[in-house]
Amino acid sequence: MRAWYAVLVGALALQRRRELALSQRLEAARPGRQAAARSFPLMVAVHVGLFVLPSLEIRLAHRRARWSGLWIALLAAATGLRWWSIRSLGDQWNVRAAVPDDLQPVTGGPYRWIRHPNYLAVILEFAALPMAGGAWISALGLSLLDGAVLVDRITAEEALLAAVPGYQEAFAGTARFIPGIF
Repeated sequence: MRAWYAVLVGALALQRRRELALSQRLEAARPGRQAAARSFPLMVAVHVGLFVLPSLEIRLAHRRARWSGLWIALLAAATGLRWWSIRSLGDQWNVRAAVPDDLQPVTGGPYRWIRHPNYLAVILEFAALPMAGGAWISALGLSLLDGAVLVDRITAEEALLAAVPGYQEAFAGTARFIPGIF
């Protein structure tokens, strides 16, 4: 495995650690009802797999990165979208998708165009990080697992959000992931 890929994985892992610390602080200040609590441990496991399995695949299968610049650019865009989403949600954001009782719908930032920009960022990261190192099996397998977890989570989260006053009106006609398509 190339050193640059290990640095990339390490940098993204440190970013995730920073997000977890922020989430714990925000959720403690504004607890709420958690969406898809039963599948949350699986989501955590899949995210841990994102940092472990591609590196193992690269090492064991002697994979080499192809078009890594493209994948790194996609990863950078996904990371930017993730942080834009987090900043837009402010103190309402957390990794558990806990919806506070006093939640106010956020329609600024990327939420102006799509309802789930953070999940779109995750989807892109699950493809881009493994592919940047040439770990296409990990990219495919982890993306499928993440997709299964996200279906459960988004369904549960949207049920909670539907009960928030003004949410359905604020997002009527707003796509989940890609404006005009989904």
